[in-house]
Amino acid sequence: MAEKSDEAELTEEKKVLDEDKDQLSAIHRMTTDIAQQLEKSRIAEYTQLLNRPWKLIWTNLLAGTARGVGIAIGFTFFAATIIYVLQALGALNLPIIGDYIADIVRIVQRQLELT
Repeated sequence: MAEKSDEAELTEEKKVLDEDKDQLSAIHRMTTDIAQQLEKSRIAEYTQLLNRPWKLIWTNLLAGTARGVGIAIGFTFFAATIIYVLQALGALNLPIIGDYIADIVRIVQRQLELT
């Protein structure tokens, strides 16, 4: 009878050890997933950038300048296209558009006379 209780204790300990191994492997998987996500988010590069404020300022200055130049070039092309389309419509001498432009000119002239 003592052998059966010893065997029962051993199997119970084995079950507990198996559960512990399963929990440890689950924790290992979760830790590995978190580490991979941190590497994907490039958090190390971000913290290095925060530790060097002049590099951060320089990077943002260059990014802002590039963005400003891009916006200026884009707006230039957009405005040129609109002007080209308006010139083409003006050359057609369409009555609706011509009347609309004449109304705008009259409104501007009245405003200039009032001031």
